[in-house]
Amino acid sequence: MSIVIRNVRPYGEDAVDLVVKHGVIIDIVPAGTGTANAEYRFDGEVVLPGLVDLHTHLREPGREDAETIRSGTQAAALGGFTCVHAMANTEPVADTAGDVELVWRKGAEAGYCDVRPVGAVTAGLRGERLAELGAMADSAAQVRVFSDDGKCVSDALLMRRALEYVKAFDGVVAQHSQEPRLTDGAQMNEGAMSARLGLAGWPAVAEEAIIARDVLLAEHVGSRLHVCHLSTAGSVEIIRWAKARGIDVTAEATPHHLALTEDLVATYDPVFKVNPPLRTEADVEALRAALADGTIDIVATDHAPHPREAKDCEWAAAAMGMLGLETALSVVIETMVDTGRLTWREVAERMSTAPARIGRVADQGRPIAVGEPANLCIVDPRTDWVVDPARLASRSRNTPFAARTMRGRVVATFLRGQATVLNGVLQ
Repeated sequence: MSIVIRNVRPYGEDAVDLVVKHGVIIDIVPAGTGTANAEYRFDGEVVLPGLVDLHTHLREPGREDAETIRSGTQAAALGGFTCVHAMANTEPVADTAGDVELVWRKGAEAGYCDVRPVGAVTAGLRGERLAELGAMADSAAQVRVFSDDGKCVSDALLMRRALEYVKAFDGVVAQHSQEPRLTDGAQMNEGAMSARLGLAGWPAVAEEAIIARDVLLAEHVGSRLHVCHLSTAGSVEIIRWAKARGIDVTAEATPHHLALTEDLVATYDPVFKVNPPLRTEADVEALRAALADGTIDIVATDHAPHPREAKDCEWAAAAMGMLGLETALSVVIETMVDTGRLTWREVAERMSTAPARIGRVADQGRPIAVGEPANLCIVDPRTDWVVDPARLASRSRNTPFAARTMRGRVVATFLRGQATVLNGVLQ
């Protein structure tokens, strides 16, 4: 049976009807002229390719008190995502073929979006020996992204070996850039604010030193490197230098690092405690400029749910991390689209096409065109909404945007032509 998605504007351009059959776009015609067996009517909202997140923590297996694959993918669908990459720091760690296949199968069973497991770089995230990279790549999950995210692969020799290994199957190592000796006990960005608040500082150089090392290792090996959650102006300059040199490096920024600064830590509210920490206004400006000019390739949420007791405590004892899936697109609209820094086509590149390309996901991040999968995110940029933690799909409530009015609401998400969200409601 064919369906028609009426009166939507691909990339914010002219209104059209999309005709879909067997999960594929079979025709694109002027608005009001498409015919099909069933229809979904819209009012000129923007339609983008389904969003792809390269950096999501779904917590299952092991921490289902914080999130499950089902609840996390429901949050993803509500945020306009049709594919997420599930990080490996679960309990047990996703460091074998069996572990990643479990996550992959549970994602398929939930059905709200595609789940691509990320494999651990080192066994147990312990940084002592490489995990089963080849076995995970050859598994049914076809892992292509490997990361010890939450921990840095700080051993240079191990990092070199990982970069060499993944070349065999066109994989990529996604590094959490944090020199552990420089961040021992760190609580927030190092600077005047940390001194005033009496919190141990997290220097920018702890991130920048690892990035500088790793881009040189990637050049030496001739392998792909992806840098997770850039947070400093210095990191931006290193990535810019590396790309000018021809090194095969990509980088991401999170929505919260594009929108929030260290000033919020003055409240001592642990919801603002995150790794890497919120930085200065100058750092935020550098990230926005780099995302606009392409130095930073993608936006990735680093969606990090935690149970209430892990955040409802004193700052020093609180876990690091923030929710991100349901608010990511709104943050990008507010910081990048409404400010004129990105067009809708550029949003699609940074939140769909590029992350799918980096993760080597062939059937996601595709253009809105005849013959392409109908993975779609429909957003109304004219609508404001207030973030109510209690109404989020996630099992956790640790959003830094609680009670904040956000610009642009995802009204529908389609996964291969099937509506997972309609009128902002899960189907």
